[in-house]
Amino acid sequence: MGQTFSFTWEAPFMAGLQETLGESAIHVLSHLSFFGEQIFLIFAVGLLYWCIDKEFGIAVGRTVLFANVCNTMIKNIFVRRRPYFDHEGIRVFRPVDKDADIMDIAAQGFSFPSGHATNSFATMGAIAHYGASDRGKRILSLKIRRLIQAAVLFLPFLVGFSRVVVGVHYPTDVICGWVLGVGCVFLIPFLHKRLGDGLFTIVILLFAASGFFYCSSDDYFSSMGLLLGFYAAIFFEARFVRFSGTREPVRCIVRIFFGALLFFVMNRVMKLPFSADFLDNGSLASHLVRTLRYTLATFVVLGIYPMAFGRFPGIFGVDKKENLQP
Repeated sequence: MGQTFSFTWEAPFMAGLQETLGESAIHVLSHLSFFGEQIFLIFAVGLLYWCIDKEFGIAVGRTVLFANVCNTMIKNIFVRRRPYFDHEGIRVFRPVDKDADIMDIAAQGFSFPSGHATNSFATMGAIAHYGASDRGKRILSLKIRRLIQAAVLFLPFLVGFSRVVVGVHYPTDVICGWVLGVGCVFLIPFLHKRLGDGLFTIVILLFAASGFFYCSSDDYFSSMGLLLGFYAAIFFEARFVRFSGTREPVRCIVRIFFGALLFFVMNRVMKLPFSADFLDNGSLASHLVRTLRYTLATFVVLGIYPMAFGRFPGIFGVDKKENLQP
């Protein structure tokens, strides 16, 4: 399943890099992959959305979640196999799905382009891009904006390097992942401004849904669930919840902790009615269940969970609503 293609220098470069660095250094570097993983996306969007500024979080979420699903759609077009599948000299130190067989392509996903490279650039780039707007300048201090701009330059590089080092991506996967992330940072705000909320949402969801016709890897169906849940949640929240943020550090930690906990607990609980064989068999039904799980979990944590902020201000804290204009 999948195709094997690369430049002649890529596999020897990766094998030589792993041999030069050694296992201890690779295990340390592998932790840099965290900044392109789902939990980091949830933390970054959650910090902005639940705490700092709701509109800021929504703007970053639009870019990051579209980049995430777009990446998986491209992967299912090129269906490039991961380097360690076909090159004996390359070892895998951080598989995508640690609970699945490392040779299970449906679970481990395809290689091109790198999702971690895309996500890291899309996340940091979107924060920097929005932070440069008039509203962003009123929310973030000059010092914070400069730190974010610096992070845009080095963090995606470190994430991409770690993905090559751990054996799951060719260098060209990473480079193209960066390009995709940068493209989304500028494309999504442009389209949103031109189309407006309603038409923009329809266009994005229709485009993303086209992947149902040809995508076969688990990551697409997870990403699609995140995207669907996100748009359903912000629609619901704007009409029925309308929570306000908080800048209190302890309250921010509480909001993020319980939000992330709720997301992962819901995802686990919704697996219970189904057997492990069904969830892993790669059928359309199992993929649709995966999408539904992620949709519901995302909708609850972004749309319904914020109701608790107003009901329990002693726990979650509530600031006065800010009169910031977009």
